[in-house]
Amino acid sequence: MDLEIKRAGFAELPAEAAYRLWQLRTAVFVVEQDCAYQELDGRDLELTTRHFWTEDAAGAVTAYLRVLVEPSGDARIGRLCVASSARSGGLGRRLMSAAHHEVGQRDIVLDAQSHLGRWYAELGYQVDGPAFVEDGIPHVPMRRTVQP
Repeated sequence: MDLEIKRAGFAELPAEAAYRLWQLRTAVFVVEQDCAYQELDGRDLELTTRHFWTEDAAGAVTAYLRVLVEPSGDARIGRLCVASSARSGGLGRRLMSAAHHEVGQRDIVLDAQSHLGRWYAELGYQVDGPAFVEDGIPHVPMRRTVQP
């Protein structure tokens, strides 16, 4: 059976689904990675933001990412996370593929945790600036340029 990748804008998200999405993001980025920061940054509410996620048979969210639109017109992928119990199963790659399909012919930018730079490079991203540290974690800006 094919895995369903769910997608929605904020206004389309049922309250329980939104809660489960934020719960996974907090579990990964705040608790697991030990980063005390304002995880809910307001960008989830933007009219152009699209949320992508997968669920297991019991309805628990197993993977998530969001696609934003930057002022430049580029798409920005962020908050990609996979539940610890679902890692190494290809969910991150499946979500990225769905996001690429939805974004279409726009360039995509993201800030990759440095240890994942090679993984993003396999998906067509290239380093697009100097490395930086955010919330104690090394990152590198990356870009996927659409070829005309």
